[in-house]
Amino acid sequence: MNARLLTVALLSALGLAGCGGDDDDPITAVRSVEFTDTPAPTTTDQIARTYTQSNVKLTYADGRVQELPLSYSVLFSVKDEVAEVGGKKYPAGQLYNYKMEPLLDPMGNPVVAETPDANSLLKIDNKLFLVTHYEYDWLLSDGSVAFTTPGWYTRMPMSMTLSEIAQAGDGKLTATKVRPIDFSGVNGIWIPCFGSQTPWNTHLGSEEDYDLIYNPLDSKNYGTTTAGLKAMRELYFKSEREANPYHYGIIPEVTVKADGSTSVTKHYAMSRGTWEVAKLMPDGRTAYLGDDGAYVQMTLFVADKYGDLSAGTIYTAKWNQTDDKNGGSADLTWIRLGHGTNAEIAALANSLKFNDIFNAIAPSEGQCPAGYKRVRAGSSSDECLVLKPGMEKAAAFLETRRYTALLGGTTEWTKMEGIAVNAKDKKLYMAMSRIETSMRSDPTEPADHIKLPENKAGVTYTLELKGGVKDSQGNAIDSEWVATRMYVEPKLLGKPMATDAFGNTADVNTIANTDNLFFSEKMRTLFIGEDSGMHVNNFIWAYNVDTQQLSRILTVTAGAETNGLQVVENLNGHAYIMANSQHWGDFISTTNADLKKQLTPLIDKFYAPVGYIGGIPGL
Repeated sequence: MNARLLTVALLSALGLAGCGGDDDDPITAVRSVEFTDTPAPTTTDQIARTYTQSNVKLTYADGRVQELPLSYSVLFSVKDEVAEVGGKKYPAGQLYNYKMEPLLDPMGNPVVAETPDANSLLKIDNKLFLVTHYEYDWLLSDGSVAFTTPGWYTRMPMSMTLSEIAQAGDGKLTATKVRPIDFSGVNGIWIPCFGSQTPWNTHLGSEEDYDLIYNPLDSKNYGTTTAGLKAMRELYFKSEREANPYHYGIIPEVTVKADGSTSVTKHYAMSRGTWEVAKLMPDGRTAYLGDDGAYVQMTLFVADKYGDLSAGTIYTAKWNQTDDKNGGSADLTWIRLGHGTNAEIAALANSLKFNDIFNAIAPSEGQCPAGYKRVRAGSSSDECLVLKPGMEKAAAFLETRRYTALLGGTTEWTKMEGIAVNAKDKKLYMAMSRIETSMRSDPTEPADHIKLPENKAGVTYTLELKGGVKDSQGNAIDSEWVATRMYVEPKLLGKPMATDAFGNTADVNTIANTDNLFFSEKMRTLFIGEDSGMHVNNFIWAYNVDTQQLSRILTVTAGAETNGLQVVENLNGHAYIMANSQHWGDFISTTNADLKKQLTPLIDKFYAPVGYIGGIPGL
């Protein structure tokens, strides 16, 4: 094999050969990539806008240095009438029922989600396609908040779009055609949040199932589940069939073909949770799943074979704390939950209910009867559980948090968000948006594994990955990418502070409430997007893992969060950082009152862009 083919093969194995396996050669090798800092906005005009003032600085192997300005470009807004269904145009963020008929709000106007989240820019047979998530519906057409409007639904059945993308010679991207993806074959989709790309060039989505995860025993939260099921039944299924909670909280995979057709598979074998994201390691078999919420677990999935997520083994982590300083550190051990296939777990989902899997009662004065185990999983409410005979597999894959707790795993993480992998150094990065509630020490918890001081600005953990690891039963885990230790690098630690003149409650020169993550191997840079309740403006950051330089490269409109983070390292000679923002003008509670008054007329709350940071040569 010649040197060029060897290089391409290596990059392909690592999932780094550009967008969809793009193997275009850079003109000359880049030795390092740096970003200059965009200052935090200080004027009302700046605070109301989404922009970058950063440059990218490239140092080449021949010593040449090139510095170029970044720019932010919008492909479309959720309210732009660019989506086409049956020859008719609809807003890009329009939501639909299972017959792909548009949903209407109480005023008879389109239900448009102002929340574009994950992006996957994919190159399929020299054609470009963009898969985009729409996470939830925030506002009705009259400006009222959808999930607090009396008589309306607290949640909506959600959507993704597929855009056909044209690339100009100067690198400018244009969405030439947009259409919604049909999820009727997998019972619709519920709160698709962050996403990722597989090494075989498909889109791996998520279902952040905050609502449908509760059970009748949890009187405090079960109303949320019944409301969600009502929305799916009445809106998505048009009252023609019931909704099943076990059909949601499952990782979906979207395959795009060159003709623009799509197929969707929900991977029941990857277990069920409040998934922010599923991220595959370079082996194409090992995946880590971010479980968003409180009292949640860390999940490891190892597929039986490369390129096929329909069968595999799931493990859950136990946090063995070694320090409580600076975000804490711990050694990780892994408990095997079980092996399953999509077909067998889907069959269980179709036939079982919660009470078929567990005997469950509420504790009395914090205690459970003999034979029951007290657990706290996915809710602050404790449960007394006994697994029914023969229900191990059903519990492992359909009630993953509860089974984790029953087997002694850790269900104390809070707001576990984005995940990224640094293949060269064998490190995983995991966002914990806030350290609070379940991550603090609480002697009243059934288990008190995580005992950390509160940090509401959150952290991004670094996890060391190794092969040859055994599970808690002494059996080998069939992966070279198993996390064994986690800790926080100093610049990835959030810093709360007293409220400043603008209303920020975390240092604007550090990351607060980290959310989306993406690591670029060629830039040696971890890109970090915020979803902060502590910064008036959220930012996207670039953190060089070799120099530890942290640079703010995008600031988004006040109240909005950053979303859709993906880095495409070389697409026909250009690199891109995909970036959306959502819920513009959803101001944090501490925003200065006079500033808020000035900002309100400047911000269109119905506008939420799908876009990208450009200006970077292909690497």
